[in-house]
Amino acid sequence: MKNNRVTSLFGIKYPIISGGMVWCSGWRLASAVSNAGGLGLIGAGSMHPEVLREHIQKCKAATDKPFGVNVPLMYPEIDTIMDIIVGEGVKIVFTSAGNPKTWTKKLQDHGIIVAHVVSSSKFALKCEEAGVNAVVAEGFEAGGHNGREETSTMVLIPQVRKSLSIPLIAAGGIGTGDGMLAAFALGAEGIQMGSRFALTQESSASKEFKELCIGLKEGDTMLSLKKLSPTRMIKNDFYNAVQTMEDRGASADEIRELLGRGRSKKGIFEGDLSNGELEIGQISSLIDDLPSAAKVVEDVIAEYNSKIDKLITADSKF
Repeated sequence: MKNNRVTSLFGIKYPIISGGMVWCSGWRLASAVSNAGGLGLIGAGSMHPEVLREHIQKCKAATDKPFGVNVPLMYPEIDTIMDIIVGEGVKIVFTSAGNPKTWTKKLQDHGIIVAHVVSSSKFALKCEEAGVNAVVAEGFEAGGHNGREETSTMVLIPQVRKSLSIPLIAAGGIGTGDGMLAAFALGAEGIQMGSRFALTQESSASKEFKELCIGLKEGDTMLSLKKLSPTRMIKNDFYNAVQTMEDRGASADEIRELLGRGRSKKGIFEGDLSNGELEIGQISSLIDDLPSAAKVVEDVIAEYNSKIDKLITADSKF
């Protein structure tokens, strides 16, 4: 695989990025992905400030390759988080769930490369106007929090590509070399994989959560919590309770009360498969193993290269 704008921007070997997932993306996963030639991200969304500092320091000790931090801009202690990122010398930040204008220039003034996650071409264009270095366009196949537009990755990527001149990274429903090839054919220059890396040895998700996920079938995840923030999760008792409330027209405040605090930690990190919020993407129905992160990178690149070779040598006439 040749270098492109994404590999050059981040200083990585392969244009593969691990999602900064809550309760999954700690320093072990981030450093493993980076050591394998991709770009590992620490997920700040489930970390208190000092916990994030610890993960950054451990990641720096575990890899001499580039890595970054994913920061949801709705984070309640955002100023403290950003001060830690700058103070610890982090060079790459992926932001999401907020206005990129708020932090992009401040981070770039400290020599930090900034990418922002969007779910529409409208917001991708706003990101470019805000001066971000790259955009992640995420289709609604993705796990966790999703855009309200519910646009699939196959539709979203070419739409964003038409309106964007800066590097484009595809996310949502990608977990294989085939998926990477499809994303590149649609105009992406890199991929971000969440669920595939969540289900690896280095992911900090619980054993119970991982084992449930590798047994999922097509249709076992659904988008829910639409009155709050659309979230893709596994159907379980908590999901059914949410759906019952939404079907009877419950208010956002009622659903927020049911959600409470720490619901995703309960499910993903602590392994409560009944009462937890179990966030994972649709691609999980294609995943049936728990390899190392390095093996994931190796397999995706091998499959991508194999399919490229077959396309080049195949008879193109129909």
